[in-house]
Amino acid sequence: MSQFLDNPVYFALVTGDSHFASGTENVKYFPKEVSPFAGFPEEYENGFAELHKMLPEKRRILYATRKEIPAPNGWKLFAQISGAQFVFHKKDIQAPNAELPIVPLTTADVDQMIELARLTKPGPFDKRTIEFGSYYGIVDGQQLVAMTGQRLHIYDHAEISAVCTRPGYNGRGYASALVQHQLQIILNENKTPFLHVRADNAIAIGVYERLGFEYNGVMNFYFMEKMDSQ
Repeated sequence: MSQFLDNPVYFALVTGDSHFASGTENVKYFPKEVSPFAGFPEEYENGFAELHKMLPEKRRILYATRKEIPAPNGWKLFAQISGAQFVFHKKDIQAPNAELPIVPLTTADVDQMIELARLTKPGPFDKRTIEFGSYYGIVDGQQLVAMTGQRLHIYDHAEISAVCTRPGYNGRGYASALVQHQLQIILNENKTPFLHVRADNAIAIGVYERLGFEYNGVMNFYFMEKMDSQ
């Protein structure tokens, strides 16, 4: 496993997504409207304490690590999600179904994108998450029914994210087609695709493995809120 994939948030914030980053030399975080992710080097012991000093009261963060950690001082733990990381090592793929109308998504679609993410819970999604780029979807009439895009960009790696399909539209191959479309985009840029998924989401994992993704280890996600300093 590459070291930067062990700590993907921090390395995204100092490489491909550094234009979003706020913080200090060692501790970085995204604007909350883009992503709640925050990160720092694994060996940096003052990371959470430094974040606590920088961020406002009630600010929520999402921290990703291969380790299992207790709630740090000053932070309220809302949820810990056991996830899995997958990497796509192939250099070519089967083209997605050309009959499916995959369309680019823009800021005009953000409200529907947020609604779709709320219904399907692929991970945090807010008003500026689209700024990570490469968001595409499938629309039925005027309704967005499936989407995916990119999130963390680390050196020559790009994360596929927000893979979701509206309830009632499952089983039509939309997710597979959209992921294949993202794979084409990333491979055409000579980058390596990767993604994260809940460890208990057997259906999604089956889709990713059929598409050629390979398991690359656990990834735990900790949702936390800064507690009052009093």
